[in-house]
Amino acid sequence: MTETALKRTPLYDLHVSLGGKMVPFAGWEMPVQYPMGVMGEHLHTREKAGLFDVSHMGQVILRAPSGKAEDAALVLETAVPANVAGLPEGRQRYGLFTNDAGGILDDLMIANRGDHLFLVVNAACADQDIALLQGLAGVTVEPVTDRALLALQGPEAVRVLSALVPEVAAMKFMDVAILHWDGAEIWVSRSGYTGEDGYEISVPSARAVEFAQALLADAAVAPIGLGARDSLRLEAGMPLYGHDMDQGVTPAAAALGWSIPKIRRAGGEREGGFPGADAILAELASGAAKTRMGLRPEGRAPIREGVAIFDASEGGNDIGTVCSGGFGPSVGGPVAMAILPASLSVGDTVWAELRGKRIPVTVAELPFIKPDYKR
Repeated sequence: MTETALKRTPLYDLHVSLGGKMVPFAGWEMPVQYPMGVMGEHLHTREKAGLFDVSHMGQVILRAPSGKAEDAALVLETAVPANVAGLPEGRQRYGLFTNDAGGILDDLMIANRGDHLFLVVNAACADQDIALLQGLAGVTVEPVTDRALLALQGPEAVRVLSALVPEVAAMKFMDVAILHWDGAEIWVSRSGYTGEDGYEISVPSARAVEFAQALLADAAVAPIGLGARDSLRLEAGMPLYGHDMDQGVTPAAAALGWSIPKIRRAGGEREGGFPGADAILAELASGAAKTRMGLRPEGRAPIREGVAIFDASEGGNDIGTVCSGGFGPSVGGPVAMAILPASLSVGDTVWAELRGKRIPVTVAELPFIKPDYKR
């Protein structure tokens, strides 16, 4: 895709004015970092509050003719192996789109807003996901094209946002609400991708810059780019679509079996009924041969995506490949994730091959940091 064809979010000019280094990402021009740098932005988010532009994500409204979210939920359950019908109004839940072979097409957030469902999907998969949803009988699909999406993450997020919108202070982790700021309707969820307390806020595009500037006016808030977003989510042990999961990776292999509840599994009240159900449920019942695990390399040199993992310091077997890796600023050392034999345990040693040499790597518990969500 040429640079001229890249899409821009409503905050593009603000990013440039703040010194954001713009790069192509999933068809958009997005800030990878600001003058503070990735390390500084990462630590600032952990200690204070970081403001992320996630407007490239797809926002979608799903409605049933009855005007009831639960009816749209039952339709969505034919594409997503989650308990969508049991999702209470004002709450959201993580889910997966799966294919007929049991692989993951995308991951998404699903919110029950009373008379409809509100979905947030990944930017790179948005066109595919919307087409999939439009192929479901019994629902109407409304892509949201006139709103920006911002995320405010970190221990100061609640103080900063509640100064502008007092109602958010009472929200708990995975709550959603339709609120108002200075005459504009905003859609808020208390969630995020960093392991920190925080919010995602959908704002009318015409008010997005003004809203972002109101948040940035607080000394605790700094703009954060894609680089720190990636290191934050990696420390939080969260998989990224296209890296730790894709159409060839099953939910069990991605260590996302927890997102498929008992009610959708074998013997459950609404067992199966989604693409790849037979393969997915059989693997969940018997246990996956391989699954996503955390890795802690010795020393300070990170092991990055694509690095081969072996079961011996010399010779031996190639047992997996790093799917996400980098330096964890809060951890103070390199961290990585790979899909490895399920027989491995935390504390076991494997070897990563870097530039022809193998270095010892310890299998580690995920997440690498303790999450700070407001339950």
